Amino acid sequence: MNLLDRITLEPGKMGGRPCIRGLRTRVVDVLDLLAAGLSPAEICEELPDLEPDDVKAAVLYARSRLDHPVLAAE
Repeated sequence: MNLLDRITLEPGKMGGRPCIRGLRTRVVDVLDLLAAGLSPAEICEELPDLEPDDVKAAVLYARSRLDHPVLAAE
């Protein structure tokens, strides 16, 4: 399974924000916990429906959304 397949977007769920495997756990929730200093294992303890690959998928998704070319104006 591709890690990004774990990220779901459903217009009627959580305001259409990206979630983990159709759960009500948003990608940003996982990123916030990482930013607060929790380890992936601690995040899975805090959110028991998550699996370690879900945390990896959230980071990979965020990276993919930020990694785009920027055209500089001259």
